[in-house]
Amino acid sequence: MRRTVFNEDHEAFRETIRAFIEAEVVPVYDEWFAAGQAPRDFYYKLGDLGIFGINVPEEFGGAGMDSHKFEAVLYEETARAGVQFGGSGVHVLLALPYIRMLATDEQKKRFLPKFVSGEEMWAIAMTEPGTGSDLAGMKSTAKLSEDGSHYVLNGAKTFITGGVHADKVIVCARTAAPTAEDRRHGISLFAVDTKSEGYSVGRKLDKLGLRTSDTAELAFVDVKVPVEDLLGEENKGFSYLGHNLASERWGIAFGAYAQAAAAVRFAKQYVQERTVFGKPVAHFQNTKFELAACQAEVDAAEAVADRATEALDAGELTPAEAASAKLFCTEVAHRVIDRCLQLHGGYGYMNEYPIARLYADNRVNRIYGGTSEVMKMIIAKNMGL
Repeated sequence: MRRTVFNEDHEAFRETIRAFIEAEVVPVYDEWFAAGQAPRDFYYKLGDLGIFGINVPEEFGGAGMDSHKFEAVLYEETARAGVQFGGSGVHVLLALPYIRMLATDEQKKRFLPKFVSGEEMWAIAMTEPGTGSDLAGMKSTAKLSEDGSHYVLNGAKTFITGGVHADKVIVCARTAAPTAEDRRHGISLFAVDTKSEGYSVGRKLDKLGLRTSDTAELAFVDVKVPVEDLLGEENKGFSYLGHNLASERWGIAFGAYAQAAAAVRFAKQYVQERTVFGKPVAHFQNTKFELAACQAEVDAAEAVADRATEALDAGELTPAEAASAKLFCTEVAHRVIDRCLQLHGGYGYMNEYPIARLYADNRVNRIYGGTSEVMKMIIAKNMGL
């Protein structure tokens, strides 16, 4: 079936990205994988390419688009090549919506030009060692100084993607205690400069997958955050976090679909080249049936991902619809990638083959952005159950 989600501009962008990946990423990707992160200067190349400014207003150096379809092309092309752009996805998909939604004009003038160029990379710090999905249980605090000029930030965060290279981090912290009626009350968001005294990066976490994206633990000891760097209104942070969850879950859903499609491509190529018992693996009926079943699942996931993309661009993607798309696409990707790895036999377990890396990278999709179990709770609640 012909897809209608992309137009000529998106396809031209696809050609540019595919050429960039072949020239700038594929030749050095094994080095990034071994190092456990992309080099910092790579993000300047993404800035020069215009990746970071697609959805940034023109007055701040961006392209002024208001669409997630270019991001969707990025998901497809990086998955197709079996690579990642380090921790840059957080910079665009997670941090930018908060800046666009909450920053004052003065803050946008300070933040966005360097955001677009890659001079300042952003991350977002929500999760804490003892909270996980329960963001209302966070313990980090930001207390206003006596003279009202700054907040004093204390606490710790973990699983912060982009945390090693980040120059700015949107930190969620308590500015007031929760109330008996609402334990989510009292959370605020801050744009924290990582060069601030008392700010420190702990371990770069050793992850199962997503090896080229730096993920870290962060600690704050009496970090002074100017009041000018409060994002939005004090104590309303939890509602802001909920507002952007739909776009975050869309990104995970679309990325998972793209990974599943890439897995079928990798497996198809492998079984056509690999010979057993004197015949290509593709010759056997089981191979054909397995790949046919995988392709059918990918087709369904593509339809769900495309529908969610259109709804998100139209401002109509509901939390329940985003949860449904994430649940479906990530579960499809789990099944498809596993079956495609099986078709590789023992070689599928070797990291030199993209299917092995894809298998590890995909696993977190059913955990971050809300686990599959949380997605089911959201969907069930929307059903009136």
